[in-house]
Parts: sequence; C-alpha cells; structure tokens
Amino acid sequence: MPKLDGTHLPERLAERLSDLKEGIEVAVRDIKALLSDKQIEEMETAWSKQQILRKEKRARTKEEELALGWKSKREIYIEAYERALDEANNLLLKSYEERLEKAEIRAAKIYLETYFASRDEGKESYQAHLAANNDLKRAHLARVENSGTDAMNSRYVEMDAMEDAIRVEIRKNLSAYELEQLELLEEQEKALKKNKSK
Repeated sequence: MPKLDGTHLPERLAERLSDLKEGIEVAVRDIKALLSDKQIEEMETAWSKQQILRKEKRARTKEEELALGWKSKREIYIEAYERALDEANNLLLKSYEERLEKAEIRAAKIYLETYFASRDEGKESYQAHLAANNDLKRAHLARVENSGTDAMNSRYVEMDAMEDAIRVEIRKNLSAYELEQLELLEEQEKALKKNKSK
C-alpha cells in the first residue's frame, strides 16, 4: 500500500471521524494509524485525565457525568480526530507543494539518467530526448518539451528583429519600379492566402 502523504490525510481523517460520530466500531490500531505520535500522545493523555477524574469524582447519572466533564473514550477519539483534521487542512497547501517538488525531482532524475545513458550508448541527442520522454511516460510523469532554453528563445527573437530591420532597409533602397513590383507580389500572396482560407 502506498504511503499516505498530507494530500490524502484530510479525506481519510474525515472518513474515520464520520465513522466515529456515527457510532461505527473502529479498532484502536485503525484510529491510531492516521494520527501522528504527538496526536496519539495527546489523545492518551486526555484519556488518562478522564480516568483520574472518574476516580476523584463519582457520578450517578448522565447529567452528573456531563456536569463533571466526563467523556467516553469515543468522545476523546472524536476530539483528537477533529484537531487532527484541522491541522491536516491547515497543512494541505504545503503538502501539495511538497508533493509537486518531489514529482519534479523524480522527473528530472528519470529524464537525466535516461538521457545520459542513451548518449553514452552513442545515440543522437534527439534520440536520447525521445528515450527519456518515453521513460517519463512510463512513470506517469509529464514529458519534457524540447522548446530550447530561454537563451535560445531570446536569440530567435533577436534574429527575427534583425531580419525585420534588414527588410525595412532593403525596402527603403528600392527604386520606384522595384517597390511597385514588390507591392504587387505582396497583394498576390494575400489574395492566394484568402482563397485558400475560403
């Protein structure tokens, strides 16, 4: 059975709390299974205090028990579970962030191990990339897109800007006849695109 993490805990605690409130019999080991050591210790301390209270102050009726603060073991369990559920809900965002970080680390490890093992076998970089993505898919993790690095993307932007500047400069230096021919060519290309889209 996979280990529970903080993202599963609130749901499980809520289910167990519901069982306790409905009076369904729950084994003590099942009750303790979802609680931390500190929470179990607090629950056992609360029960010890109840036992001392019962020895010191006797009650004959239910009303007297309530007035003296007596609680059943089930009530102690319910209070412990309510506190545990509040704590788990408060830590839910942190648990999701930890889970995401672990998944990213695992994905990076799988990808890099496969990629470099493939490169060591003499495969090309694109083949190693594909093999690494296949291993990520087998592990039910997101693929790594080969969109290049930020440095490459910024380089492409710079190249496009330079090409545009060159086109503008060439257009300035064209004669009237050449400019007219270029405009006619551009109009024809627009018309062709329009016809294709229809």
